[in-house]
Amino acid sequence: MDLSDIARKLGLSGNKLLVRKAAELRRLCDVQFDSSIIGVGEVCKAIICLEIAATRFGEVVFDRQKAIKLSGMSEKAYTRSFNSLQNGLNIKTTLDIRELGVQFGCVRLIPLVKKGLSLYKERFLASLPASRQASADFTRPVFTAVAFYLCAKKQKLKIDKVRLIEVCGTSESEFSSVSTSMKDLCHDVFGVSSEKKDPKEVKGKRELLDVLPEKRKFDDGGYLSDDGPEVLPQLL
Repeated sequence: MDLSDIARKLGLSGNKLLVRKAAELRRLCDVQFDSSIIGVGEVCKAIICLEIAATRFGEVVFDRQKAIKLSGMSEKAYTRSFNSLQNGLNIKTTLDIRELGVQFGCVRLIPLVKKGLSLYKERFLASLPASRQASADFTRPVFTAVAFYLCAKKQKLKIDKVRLIEVCGTSESEFSSVSTSMKDLCHDVFGVSSEKKDPKEVKGKRELLDVLPEKRKFDDGGYLSDDGPEVLPQLL
């Protein structure tokens, strides 16, 4: 199926720039790797490239449910394929708190999540050496997703954790590690830890910002790495 036909079925054919951006992404996929190896067929690849273009470049409302139906895949399989392809293209994922609230039917959590993330950032930075504070990156979607999940848990709202992990494009182990860090540092906001810890006493937290898999290992619920500079994550 031609990319233009797929765009038309998704109601995007009127945006020529978006279709061109999606075509560029598809060509980039073909050059950089064989998407069939990760289980992404040609139709699904085209749909995913359109979604990436719509959400990152065109600021266009993208109907994911219609896209999933058109792809012939389950929502879970489509989300995994989307994350795999996006990672393969080295595109950084962003996650909006408001979008999460709407998607999971918990809009009232938005101010609580914002407050929790702000407090976590403040206390996390306080636990870092001054030389590393400037390189701290809190834009990674896993931080937003974990804060959203913990706030929902405190409010006794049921959230599909597996789906949330897939949406933010992280792994269960990294989700758990960030969750441990947030519970340690922000008990007064998330209310899920029996004892509040001083930021200076929490070990291994700065390494949550390290991202090279070969540098990381689990210890005390966090990551250990060398003192090299932080770079943007490759979440698999």
